Amino acid sequence: MCGICGYITAKPTDLNIINKMNTAMSHRGPDDSGEHYILNANGNQIAMGQARLSIIDLSAGGHQPMLFKHLTIVFNGEIYNYKEIKAELTNLNHEFNSGSDTEVILHAFDQWGMDAVNKFIGMFAFAIYNAKTNKLYCCRDRAGAKPFYYYYKNGTFLFGSELKVFHAHPHFEKEINKKAVEVYFRYRYIPAPFTIFSNAHKLEAGNWLIYDLETNQIEIKNYWNIIDVYTKPKLKIDYQEAKSELKKILVSACNYRMVADVSVGIFLSGGFDSTLVASVVQNSSPIPLKSFTIGFEEGNNEAPYAKETAKYLGTDHTEYYCTQKESIEIINDLPFIFDEPFADSSAIPTILVSRLAVKEVKVALSADAGDEVFVGYNRYVTLLQNSNKVKQVPKYLRKLSSKFISTVENFVPDNKMFEKHKLKVFSNTISQNQMFDSLNLLDGAISTPPQILNKLILNNKSDYNLLIDRNNFGLIESSYDAALAYDYMLYLQNDILTKVDKAAMSVSLEGREPLLDHRIAEYAATLPLAFKYDGITTKKILKDIVYDYVPKEMMERPKAGFSIPINKWLKSSLSELIDREINYDEIRKQGILNAEFVKEMITQFRANNFFYELLIWEVLQFQMWYNRWMK
Repeated sequence: MCGICGYITAKPTDLNIINKMNTAMSHRGPDDSGEHYILNANGNQIAMGQARLSIIDLSAGGHQPMLFKHLTIVFNGEIYNYKEIKAELTNLNHEFNSGSDTEVILHAFDQWGMDAVNKFIGMFAFAIYNAKTNKLYCCRDRAGAKPFYYYYKNGTFLFGSELKVFHAHPHFEKEINKKAVEVYFRYRYIPAPFTIFSNAHKLEAGNWLIYDLETNQIEIKNYWNIIDVYTKPKLKIDYQEAKSELKKILVSACNYRMVADVSVGIFLSGGFDSTLVASVVQNSSPIPLKSFTIGFEEGNNEAPYAKETAKYLGTDHTEYYCTQKESIEIINDLPFIFDEPFADSSAIPTILVSRLAVKEVKVALSADAGDEVFVGYNRYVTLLQNSNKVKQVPKYLRKLSSKFISTVENFVPDNKMFEKHKLKVFSNTISQNQMFDSLNLLDGAISTPPQILNKLILNNKSDYNLLIDRNNFGLIESSYDAALAYDYMLYLQNDILTKVDKAAMSVSLEGREPLLDHRIAEYAATLPLAFKYDGITTKKILKDIVYDYVPKEMMERPKAGFSIPINKWLKSSLSELIDREINYDEIRKQGILNAEFVKEMITQFRANNFFYELLIWEVLQFQMWYNRWMK
């Protein structure tokens, strides 16, 4: 685990720039750092850097950038099955000088080229410069656990694990991408391939980027995506057989994430997913697993449940109750940690639990992806119910019904914004092909209404079209599977995994995600829906595996998760922060947001009359980011 960065340019560049880029993300890798500089035959300056957090092979043998033959690599992440791949390569007469997984990637790429990635089980983002082909090969893992940003303009190519490294390069231009502003306020995060800056992008999960230094052309190639996973036929298998096979994969995934030359712990919430991971790992460990939980006096507090689970499993448990003051102090750090506007307030407890865990371990397991893969969110239940209602509208009446609902919607007053929004979503849904009903309904439920976006953002023309091209989902037979794939691509990759990576790495802690193992997603996608949601129980098969380890009655409680009363704080202890960071004259000068609408919504919010309170936190985070990075 670490941070990587680099640049390629024909323009004269100070050799110290790569060091400055590397230093900008030193929190990702405080154990070691390295830079490598190449001047190729065409006069291109190629610089690569890495800030290392030593996890596997703590010796100097794991130092990066690493060279082998004509290849140079910088790598962020872990290849958990590197020993098996290494053995295969050894049989092919490869010789190794270290015990690191980085060296295995280099040899695998030399042996199999880009097909090598299909052998990797892990989380990774890496860049390999091939001096023979004069190309840079960049790759991101299947789910998007590890970030990879890149920037290209006027012959300068930059890449890094965080956007902040670009600010250290003199050729980087800080121009805000207006489309990214819209999608931020639509989803409360900025999804790949967008970043907040023009000409800067996130490499999407499961993709290669190939930059040809001869032609200055960038090519993106997809090697894995969740849509293909859901196009596979469903297994004809009985429930107990499916449960047994899934359990084997889960055990393998959890055990792989324990591969390390340093101590490993787990974030334990007491919910099903973290209980499952803790149970599997503790069951295989001869010593107590270190587990960590943050408790809160306000909001959802799962600490008592986590403590009960830890006691039953026999983990070495640490819990810490955070004060409101500690939580609020982190808010000032959010613009630096996330580099661009990010409005998931659960980032605050995630940072807090990371700060707690790093005092005792260098690696912490997290249990994300269970909801997206096994139908865990309550919105999926609502989605199925609403989808059934939509399907009752005959095909020949759908267009006519849509027009009628749109007419009714025009008579709903603006102060009934959500009523208008629901009618518009329903109208938009039934006007489309039935295959995409679930996508329209899901996106409408999780995104900010376009009517609000068009009032908030100057000269904005937002609509109800999906961010992801719906035609990509055309081969998925089940509209419900399409919705799960949509969430996996959009929400999991860009919100949850961004949050965990940035929060953990802000304190030099490696986060690992057993439930992200692609073998789990591939197997779960082939299971009948009833195995995951039978009309009553969400995550059914996953929960039944948990019951193999802990008593059912211990787990029977409402789903909670990390949450804090951010809107309550914004009306009390954080009210001064709003006044300090949201300056209406400054907003007018920026020319991005409608200052008058912002002023009015804050006035209504403080009077408890504002109809969409989430927007206050989003605007605050946008302005805090702007004040930190654009002034």
